[in-house]
Amino acid sequence: MIWFLEGQSSQRDVIAGARLALPEAVRIFASHRQNRPEITGLADVAWREPQDNEERIAWVIEQARANQIKVLLAGRVGHVYEAYRADFEAAGLQLVTGALDRDTFERVDDKSVFTREALAAGLACIPAITVHTQDELQDAYARLSRDGQVCVKPTRGIYGQGFWRLADDVDPFRSFANADAHEVNAAVFARAYGQSVDPKPLLVMPYMPGSECSVDMMCEAGKAVAYVGRRKQGLMQSFERDSAAVELAIKAARHFKCDGIVNVQTRDDAAGQPHLLEINLRYSGGIGYTREAGVNLPGIFAARRLGLPEPVSAWREDLQVKAITVVVSVRADELLRC
Repeated sequence: MIWFLEGQSSQRDVIAGARLALPEAVRIFASHRQNRPEITGLADVAWREPQDNEERIAWVIEQARANQIKVLLAGRVGHVYEAYRADFEAAGLQLVTGALDRDTFERVDDKSVFTREALAAGLACIPAITVHTQDELQDAYARLSRDGQVCVKPTRGIYGQGFWRLADDVDPFRSFANADAHEVNAAVFARAYGQSVDPKPLLVMPYMPGSECSVDMMCEAGKAVAYVGRRKQGLMQSFERDSAAVELAIKAARHFKCDGIVNVQTRDDAAGQPHLLEINLRYSGGIGYTREAGVNLPGIFAARRLGLPEPVSAWREDLQVKAITVVVSVRADELLRC
């Protein structure tokens, strides 16, 4: 038996991939802290998780033991579960969080620490200056802007929140008129940062003009067992597996000893050379796309962790995909359930 704990909305895709790969006799469990039957409804058994973290840990261990569950995959809060790894192991449970220890989460989640370590390890990574004040921001911008466009992002965060491209010639109102462009006047941004009540540290770095590659990977103690690179091209996404970006992602996963279904982000420079952006120690929002490439990463994960034959991959060349909205039917009584 296998249990997929609360994750992003793509938890539904992970459950679907596992179901395709596992024998019907293997029951799949899923849970979420919110009432999300449209996500967990594909599992054989769906539960509502407790809100409190410590209460949740005890509840998860109790439910897993009572239902003969062998493997548990953390999604949204892997670092919380990782802190209790010894408790899970003492209960005879195989916990998978994306890493093998809590320290790895700190080294990866803090992008300032991640950048320094990646560069020290010889991994191609975008160099960055960490700033905490308006003066530091302006000094870093002045230094880096001499060589090209500059961008900033928080040292912690997901989904690209807080990412901006800075320039002196951007209309001061552009960031308000078209926030999706992620362009802001450098002076306006610096003043706003200086006036913030509680400014969070930022990374100031050269902006890489090339395309991004999002590499979804199934890893075991740092070894990339299966992987698919996804590159956005306008509204479409294409797949790759033998590219320089994928090779860099594999090296990064090895160095940080990633364990589970994880995601590595890279971006190309003007010459087309990839540089590391970040590692997400959880499955990505686009994990469901990878099945279209002929590689069922959640299925491979579930089968291998349960000691079962893994699904055969059949790579599909020259394929592009695009996400569309899909309607999911949910019964009224499921929505009213606490």
